[in-house]
Amino acid sequence: MTEPVNDEELLTAAARGDAAGVRDALQGGAAPEARDSRGRTALLLAAAAGHVEAAEVLVRAGADPDARDHQRDTPFLVTGRTGNTAMLRALLPARPDLTLSDRDGAVALIPACGRGHAGYVREVLAAGIEVDHVSRLGWTGLLEAIVMGDGSRPFREIVGLLIEAGADVNLADGEGVSPLRHALDKGHREIAALLRAAGAR
Repeated sequence: MTEPVNDEELLTAAARGDAAGVRDALQGGAAPEARDSRGRTALLLAAAAGHVEAAEVLVRAGADPDARDHQRDTPFLVTGRTGNTAMLRALLPARPDLTLSDRDGAVALIPACGRGHAGYVREVLAAGIEVDHVSRLGWTGLLEAIVMGDGSRPFREIVGLLIEAGADVNLADGEGVSPLRHALDKGHREIAALLRAAGAR
C-alpha cells in the first residue's frame, strides 16, 4: 500500500513548475487548496512563478483562482503584476472574480497598466474587467499608466487601449489632478495628444 501524499509535495511541485508532480500529488490525495505558512495555495505559487502548465493542472482539478493569502493576493491578482498573458488565459476558465482587489484596493488591471504590460491589459479588458476602478490610493489604470510609466510605446498603447475600452479620461486622482495634467507634467506629449483627442480637459 502506497503512502498518502503530503500536501507539502503539492505545494513544492507547484512552486517549481513540476506539472507532473502536481498531477501525481493531486491523484495521491493532496488537497487542491492546501496552503503554505504564508497562506499561499499551490495555484497562487504556480501563478506567481509563471508556471502555466502546473496552473492548468490545478485549474482542471478545481483550484480556486480567488483564494487569498496572508497579503490578500490571489492567483488571479498576481497576474496583474507579472503581466503573464499565458497565465491569465490559464486562469480564466476557472472564472476568477475580476472585481477582487489587492491590499491597495487595486484590481489586476491597475498594476498591469503601471508596469507597461500592454498585452495583458488588452486581454484582461477583453475579459470584462472594470476599466475605471479606483484604488484606495486614488488611482485608475489610466492614471497608473501615465504616472508610473515613462511615456514609451507600451504605455502609449495601454492608454489607447483604455480609451478604446471607454475609460473616463477626465477622472482625476484623489487630489483632483486630471490624467491630462499628469501627462503634461511628466512630459508625455504623445499621451497628452491621445487624451485630448478623447476629450480630456
